[in-house]
This record gives sequence, structure tokens and C-alpha cells, in this order.
Amino acid sequence: RKPKIKLEQYATTAELAASILITMDETYDDIEGKVIADFGCGCGILSIGADLLGADHVIGLDVDTDALEIAQENQEHFESSVDFMLLDVTKALPRRGTVDIVVMNPPFGTKTKVGIDALFVQRALSIAPVVYSLHKTSTRKYFMKNAAAWGAEVDCVAEMRFALPKTYKFHKQKSVDIQVDLLRFESTSHGDEEAESEEETGDE
Repeated sequence: RKPKIKLEQYATTAELAASILITMDETYDDIEGKVIADFGCGCGILSIGADLLGADHVIGLDVDTDALEIAQENQEHFESSVDFMLLDVTKALPRRGTVDIVVMNPPFGTKTKVGIDALFVQRALSIAPVVYSLHKTSTRKYFMKNAAAWGAEVDCVAEMRFALPKTYKFHKQKSVDIQVDLLRFESTSHGDEEAESEEETGDE
């Protein structure tokens, strides 16, 4: 099953996935007991890892049936219990309020629609109060500048190295290291909306 360049499919390495999940778990306590959605889950490495680390429920979402088949095979190997679903998150989403955390390694927008990385973030923030997303370090200023307009605060919680192997014909080198940031977005509006909802449904 060859990766699809139009979807910018690059496998998240085990080392990178472990770094992301450890940061989420040990620094922010954002895995155990949480409902987590993995946008563009691919072969499921982040989804399965989150499940094994004690997430209450994990949903892996991807637009590619081939990737989801591999994710399901990986799940059987690790005996995890992720719900993998065929879904284009740019067009449809889980219901707001059903997800605590979104984690993702989105397309960088290098070979596909420019700005799709930002679109993934905005879509994630529309359903979850906290979003972890991996982005090229070169785009850090853009996300720091625009997060407030998306109703969120953002922190760069880890600087990482994404070792990309030669995957497509246009790649010249056997591998290349890409400097990436793990950004943590926290919605500034979800808490207010939850409070309003509690007031509306409270005892009179």
C-alpha cells in the first residue's frame, strides 16, 4: 500500500509518537480518562498509543481506507480498542462536547491545499477544548499570531525532529530531518460555553 502524496502521508515515527504522547501524559495529564480524537490518524500510532496509556475512549479519523485497514491490523496486534472511522475532518466532525482532546500530525500543506494545516487546527478547536498538533517550526510564528483569532491560546510545548525517509519519487535524499513543534492549543471559549450550558440546565 503506497502512501498518497495528495494526502501528504508520512508515517509518524515511533520515536516522535512516543515524545508527543509522553508530553501529553506526563506534563499535562491529558490522556488518562480522556476522550481523544486523532485527526488524520493514518496507521493509528497516536490513537493506539493514547489508548494503551489509559484514555477513556479514542477515535481515529482518516479519509483514506487503506490507512484505516493498516490501523485496524495494528490495533489487533496491540490489542487496543480504538474506534477507527472513515471521515474527512475538513467536511464533517464528531459532535461538539463529545471529545476532550484532539491530537494530530496534520498535512503540512506543502504538496496539497495551502493552509490545510491551519484548517485542521480550527476544525479541531471547534469540537475540543484542547488540541495537540505537530507543525513545521518554520510556521510557528503564524500559529502564535493567529491562535487568538481562532479563540485559543497556544504554547510550543516541545521542539522535535521529524526524520522523514525517502517516500516519494521526487525525494532526492534517503532521509531528511524536519524541525517540528508540538503546539498545544487551549480554547478560551469552551469553558464559558460549558458554564452557560450548566446555568441553563441548573435547578430553578
